[in-house]
Amino acid sequence: MSEMIQAAILRSAAVLERMAADAVACETIGAIIETSVAALQAGGKLLFCGNGGSAADAQHWAGELVARFMYDRPGLAAIALTTDSSILTAVGNDYGYDYGFARQVEALGRPGDVLFALSTSGRSANVLAAVRAAKRLGMRVAGFTGEGGGEMPALCDHCLRVPSGVTPQVQEAHEVAGHIICAAIEQRMFPRPV
Repeated sequence: MSEMIQAAILRSAAVLERMAADAVACETIGAIIETSVAALQAGGKLLFCGNGGSAADAQHWAGELVARFMYDRPGLAAIALTTDSSILTAVGNDYGYDYGFARQVEALGRPGDVLFALSTSGRSANVLAAVRAAKRLGMRVAGFTGEGGGEMPALCDHCLRVPSGVTPQVQEAHEVAGHIICAAIEQRMFPRPV
């Protein structure tokens, strides 16, 4: 059992090492931070969406920004589009499941806001619909996907492609990237000595 556990940990570590060595991935994370800070400084907000584990990441990152990450400071404007069951079921019933996030983007998004779109495959129809809605509104889009990327890279302003096609490993790397982004946004918006 311990060998299986150690092997799983080492596989995840290898993905993170590949991501750390990938200059494009690191530059993409930096660009997402800059885009997010610029939006917040201009009075905009960050919207988050994803399915399954990526929905949990969307909620997690929004929570870190609204509440706090490393230290106490004023809340930041971040909304997870994955949490309102009444909206999701109403839109799903009236328009179809694929429009649950897009409809919320249309209602809440404004030019200059940023949509964080998480899809490990890059092919989630409801996430892609939200991305297209955001682009129509003049929002910026930060995509998070795996090495294949699906349609996401072509549609996003910035798209982090984790160097793995294994869903759990992609999600683990997204979580690391999300923590880096939340920490950097917090520090840039409310600087404190490190």
